[in-house]
Order: sequence, then structure tokens, then C-alpha cells
Amino acid sequence: MSWEPARLRLRPLRLVVGWATAAAAVALAAAIVPGFGLEQTGAAFAVAAVIALLNALVPPMLAALRLPFMLVAGFLLVLAADALMLQVASDLLPDDVRVGSFGDALLAAVVVSAASVVLETLLGTNDDDAYTLRVTRRIARRQGTSAPTDVPGIVFLEIDGLALPILRDAMRDGSAPNMARWIAEAGYRLAEWEPDLSSQTGASQAGILLGSNDDIPAFRWVEKEAGRMVACSSPADCAELERRLATGRGLLAEGGTSRGNLLSGEAEETILTVSRVDAERRANPGYRAFLANGFNVTRALVLFVWEVALELTAAARAARRDVRPRGHRGGAYPLMRAAMCVVVRDLIVFGVLTDIMRGRPAVYATFSSYDEVAHHSGLQRADTLEALRKLDQQFGRIERARRYAPRPYELVVLSDHGQTQGATFKQRNGYGLDELVEQALAQGRVAGFAGGDEQSAMVETAVNEATGRHPQKRAKNDVSDREVVVLGSGNLGLIYLMEAKRRINLEALVERHPKLLATLRAHPHIGWLLVRSAKHGAVVLGPRGTSYLNEGRVEGEDPLGSFSPTAAQHLLRTDSFAHVADIMVGSFYDPVLDEGCAFEELISFHGGLGGSQTRPFLLYPPGLAPPAEPIIGAAAVHAVLLGWRRGLSGAADDHQKARAEVEQAV
Repeated sequence: MSWEPARLRLRPLRLVVGWATAAAAVALAAAIVPGFGLEQTGAAFAVAAVIALLNALVPPMLAALRLPFMLVAGFLLVLAADALMLQVASDLLPDDVRVGSFGDALLAAVVVSAASVVLETLLGTNDDDAYTLRVTRRIARRQGTSAPTDVPGIVFLEIDGLALPILRDAMRDGSAPNMARWIAEAGYRLAEWEPDLSSQTGASQAGILLGSNDDIPAFRWVEKEAGRMVACSSPADCAELERRLATGRGLLAEGGTSRGNLLSGEAEETILTVSRVDAERRANPGYRAFLANGFNVTRALVLFVWEVALELTAAARAARRDVRPRGHRGGAYPLMRAAMCVVVRDLIVFGVLTDIMRGRPAVYATFSSYDEVAHHSGLQRADTLEALRKLDQQFGRIERARRYAPRPYELVVLSDHGQTQGATFKQRNGYGLDELVEQALAQGRVAGFAGGDEQSAMVETAVNEATGRHPQKRAKNDVSDREVVVLGSGNLGLIYLMEAKRRINLEALVERHPKLLATLRAHPHIGWLLVRSAKHGAVVLGPRGTSYLNEGRVEGEDPLGSFSPTAAQHLLRTDSFAHVADIMVGSFYDPVLDEGCAFEELISFHGGLGGSQTRPFLLYPPGLAPPAEPIIGAAAVHAVLLGWRRGLSGAADDHQKARAEVEQAV
């Protein structure tokens, strides 16, 4: 039976309830804003009707404009239009409504939106899916919709930083009701996979989207021969990584779209994709569905402010209760959290809805709000789980939208890594890894770098798109004049001695800096050191033992004994990278308390080994074949996902080829 998209039907009762809610919001705004008033009983209903009519006409026309820097230009235009619509309502209904200046109208529009959000939440009527889908469908038709087809598409929804154990608890306890329902009622399955040693988004997305994450030893690293630091938070570096690793077999090649990712996966279209930041400055149509509903802009502003208030309240409560571990939550972080949990999330959701309405064959979208909040609040604190619940709510919207698309869609939810919790290295000791290294050196000054993650990269991408600013390499990326560089990437540390252009071996390290390795391996919060011996190859040093990875033998106590059975495999692979550090440092991991420590100021972290950071997941529907073997490494995930995509295309030869790739990878 051929696929027939469902029709969007008008629901008169819902329209009436929505009209009444909007009228109540107008009345509340009139009572609060001095320059905005209602002159007649019942005038709020008339104003609400006029605003609804104008909102159906004006913002879609503005969103259709092909403007550079579309995100900020469209945002400001629609915000101005919201205020002008109130002024037009005043002109059309002079006996019913009074509006003073443009500023009064703008403030009233924001207050109307805030009141609407509160009332819809209290009344349980905050489901605007039908209107959203009508707008999205209209935008999709203008951009070019595929003809209806029986060939299924596939949507990959990545929750950055969510571990399988946390997801299971959240589904059980009500923080992920939609995903729990998919398992209970739709037969969805959960599978665990194991990331590479660099358990962070840069390496994981390179493997998942491009099929390779070779020579990505951490979130940031040094290329000694060039004297520069590379970071997965840099748009220029992400673009270069994609150029190096792209082979034409990207997960999103041949018509796919990338939404909110570090790398594009060779997608045809992107929004908020760090490696394609140049495309963001052009007349990018990906934001039109969001901007075509004027209420989205004022609602985003209201929810942004509300999220900032939530963060300030949560931070104050944690300090008052002396919650431990407790992360740094001041400075610009509340704004960063609000941007990720509201603006970026909603832009990506509307991008995905547009892709579905257009019939795109494959979509990959990353949602980073859980990861952002967990870094500073903790893995399962109340505000962290609230961020997850809101994501789950948006996934429900995407699920419901599928029936109106020109093709059937399968939904796959996955994570790129998990997180592990614990007080930071500096909180435990009063000094950082860079300071410890400098004290142990025979000579030389240390330059330490930490901080900056995929969330900062995403916000930087949005800022670049909004302002037209060309991203430039920061001066600190040039480390050619540094003597020693120490980097933190979660609980993975990297030490580069810049006196040599190539990696310095174990024997030379001992000769040049006799105290360095002994000091590091004796530290109670360091679990292992990876170095290369000229005689023995890859060597892991621990507090009470040594593991010779190439020789397969251990002297004394195994430094990797408290980590997963595949830890040695991951370290041996990383040791082969061209730009691996002279000394790779892993924090301790206590399996009883399930904690380690980051070398940067994040109380929940990822990047190295130990705990739930190495336990990401795949949540997939019953129609997709389960992986035949344990999935080890992000490239193996790429093979599984690509196999599912090709299998859905119905082409037998592609399906067999994809299955062979899966079996070879895993």
C-alpha cells in the first residue's frame, strides 16, 4: 500500500480554547504594561483575533526573504513585526485598544507571549503542533518538497552526553516519558556502544558521521610540527578535520541534512553546523520555519530569560545546601545554558520538522542542552533531568509530525558518549595539572589550556552567523613559542614538551626530566600515564605497576585494572596517532563510588576512561536489524547507522554491502 501523508485537520474546540487563552494573555499585558490598554469589555478577544490573523500573514513573508545573516536579521524583523502588529490592532480597533509608543508595543508583545506561556502551561494547552506543522509544511513546499514515496527516511536524534544508565533511570522515573513509551508500546530497543578513548563529541561525531576519527586524540591537541593547537570548538579546525576525513561515504551524503553538529557528515544542507560556518552567513533558509511563526521569537526571549532565572535559582540552592561536587556556574554560563536549552534547541527542532516535511532521506541533529547542564549541575540533579525532559518533549513533537510527511520515517535516538561525575582535579588539590607538571620539570615553563567545549562551538557558530564575523584563529592557538603545553579534555590530560618536533620517548623523558613521570604516577588522583618506549613500544604507567601494551604483559598491579576490559585496546590505538601527546594522562577512577576527576572545571565530564562516560546508547525501532556484535568505537556506529539507512532504501545490493560493512566494523 502506497504511503499517503495524513491531512492536518482543523479542531474548532482547540481553536476556541487557544483564542480564549490568547485573549487572557492580552488582558494580562494590558493590566501590566502602562502604555498598552483595553478600552472595552471583550476587547481582548478582538485584539487576539487581529494578532492571530496578522501573525498568519506577516512573519511568513518576512521569513521568505533571502537575507544574509538570516538568524539575527529574521529574529529582529519578526520581533519588530510583533510590536507593529499590536500597533496595527490599535489602528484597526481604535475604540477597543490603546497603544502608546513602539517601545510600549514591543514590551506588550513580550508580556503577551510570557502570559501565554504561563497560561498554556497551567491549562495544559501548550500544544501548538497543528499550527506549527501548517507553517512548516508551507515553508517546505516553498523550498521544494519530495513527491510522496514509500521509501522510508531516517532521523537520527543525538542527545549529547547522555549515558545509558542515566537514560534508563530517566525513563523509569518519568523524565523521558516519550522514549519510555516507544519501548513499552512500539517495541523500540536499547543497545549500548563503547566510544573510543577520546570519549567526546569531536571524536565521536567524526567516527559516526564520517566513518573515521583517526588522529583525534582528545577534544584539543597539539600538532608539534606546525606549532599549533587544534580544538574541536574551532570552526576552522572542524572544517579542516572534515576535509581530512571525508571520503564520500558520509552518513548524510546524497541528500541528508545536518542540524546542530560539529561536523556535517557530508550533508547537502546544514544549520548550526560548526564545520560549515561559512554557509551560515549566507541566506540560509533553514531558519524560516522558526521565524515564520511570530510567536516563536517572543516566546524564545521569554523562555531564555526564564532559563537564566532557573539557573541562578538552582545555583543559589546548590550553594545554600552545600551540594558536593558543585561546579562553577557564574560568569556567562547562565546565558550559555539558556541559549543551548531554548534558542539553539528550538532552532534545531524546527529545522528537523522542515526536513521531515520536505521528505529529506536522512537527518542528523544534535541536542546539547543535557550535556551543557550536566557539566555544571551534575548527572542527575533536578535541573539536569528537567533539561532532558524538555528534550524528550521535543522528540514527541518530531514523532507526531512524521505522519504528515511525504514519506514514512524511522526515528533513532543515540548519544555520542556519556558522562562521569566527581570533584575536579583542582577542587581536590588546590592546583591544576599544569601546575603539577611545572613543579616536576627539570626546566621549562608550562602553558595550560582547558575549557571550551562543543556547546561553546555551537554558540560561536550562531554568533558568527548572526553577526557575519569571520572566525579567526586565536593567538593562543599558536604554541610554537611554548616550552611545555598541558591540555585538559575532561579527565584526559595531554602533555607536550615542545623542545622536540616529534613525540619524545620514555627513555628521553626520564633522562631530560627525571622527576616528571615519577611525580605524575605517584599522584593519588592520576590513574595512568601512556608513553612510548623506544624499546617496548606503548607503555602504561600506574601507581603500582606497568603495562606493556605491545608485549601484552603487566608488571605489578595493572594500571588499567579498574577500567573496562577494552581500555588497553583503546590506549594502544591512541598511541598510534601521529599527534598523540608525549604523555597522555588519565585520572583515577573509583568503581565503588563511580567517580573520577576532570582536569578542567567540570564536575560531570567525559573525554577519557572510567564510568558512564564510556556507556552511550542507541535507541532504535524494531524494524531495524539489531547489531550482530558489540559496538566498539564510533566508526562501528557509523557502519550500523549507514547500514540502516541503506537498508531502508530497499536496494538489495546496497543492503548487503551495508551489512558487510557492519560486520567488518564490529
